[in-house]
Amino acid sequence: MTAVFELLQQDSASAARRGRIHTAHGSIETPVFMPVGTQATVKGVLPETLRDLGAQIILGNTYHLFLRPGEGLIKQLGGLHKFMNWSGPILTDSGGFQVFSLGKLRKISEDGVRFQSHHDGSHQVLTPESSIAIQQALGSDIIMVFDECIPYPASRDYVLESTARSGRWARRCKQAHDNSDGSLLFGIVQGGMYADLRRGSAAELVEIGFDGYALGGLSVGEEARMMYQVMEDTLPHLPADAPRYVMGVGTPENLVEGVRRGVDMFDCVMPTRNARNGVLFTSFGKISIKQARYRDDDQPVDPACDCYVCRNYSRAYLRHLYMSNEILSSMLNTMHNLHYYLHLMEQMRAAIADDTFTAFCRDFYARRQSDDR
Repeated sequence: MTAVFELLQQDSASAARRGRIHTAHGSIETPVFMPVGTQATVKGVLPETLRDLGAQIILGNTYHLFLRPGEGLIKQLGGLHKFMNWSGPILTDSGGFQVFSLGKLRKISEDGVRFQSHHDGSHQVLTPESSIAIQQALGSDIIMVFDECIPYPASRDYVLESTARSGRWARRCKQAHDNSDGSLLFGIVQGGMYADLRRGSAAELVEIGFDGYALGGLSVGEEARMMYQVMEDTLPHLPADAPRYVMGVGTPENLVEGVRRGVDMFDCVMPTRNARNGVLFTSFGKISIKQARYRDDDQPVDPACDCYVCRNYSRAYLRHLYMSNEILSSMLNTMHNLHYYLHLMEQMRAAIADDTFTAFCRDFYARRQSDDR
């Protein structure tokens, strides 16, 4: 039987590592960035385009697909892969983050969470068992346990109580998961910004035993240095022979620093959401294409980029599309930003393979002259 995760190479000067995750719908080369397809679509791009851009795995979301169109319908129509015409691996978030972001519209208990749908106000329930059942009905390749995403800031007492409950929920998720379909189950480390609580949560999850381990509750308002500290405090306490996933992160700098600390997997709406708002990522920082300075600029977004957009369109044209509120603006901007993120990960994999990751990091930061050029 093939192991879930193969550690292929370890950087000699950092914790960066290159690996391979095996799933029912194919293998994934790590470190990897996963485009977010919350509602069975990555906004603004065709599945074929995602494949051409080099996306290996994408995300779906339990909360949103449970409410609309419903996991029963998706299962009836052949599962999420067939439903959205994506043949590669899919990871589904458990819905915990979305439910807990509802604030007063939800109530937490030991059993799970009762909440009101943001669509029609109907009362719904998600429990560890139902979250797993929904994800299995969707046909997910990587299933996440149901947990509470702890806000920042939060008191130690609150974090302690929440983390303990998430640990109990993780055990229930493990018991509810049927791996006969080949799906993998990942645990999620909580503990807020408290190093000892993070270590305790990691130890509990390792004792339960999962196919992979994620760090949740990051990129929720804390400074980047705190995020990196949590990574440093926690990652060494997770098994070296399992994938490590930091959820909801982040900026290009976050990805580089995460990989430097041993992270294998990332996801974030940043490249796609920013694209729709006219913010484009480049090798020298990010630019806001709506600015007047680009009105007659015939350069590509990034002269160093070889993506379809940079090979065919000028900054002036992209600004025109954005200012005219054209649908093509979101499509081209998204294509460029996803290419940037996916190519960045490809470059890091190559640097680790060549044992030149430190030089890669030095060059990455040397190029970043400004965040608004």
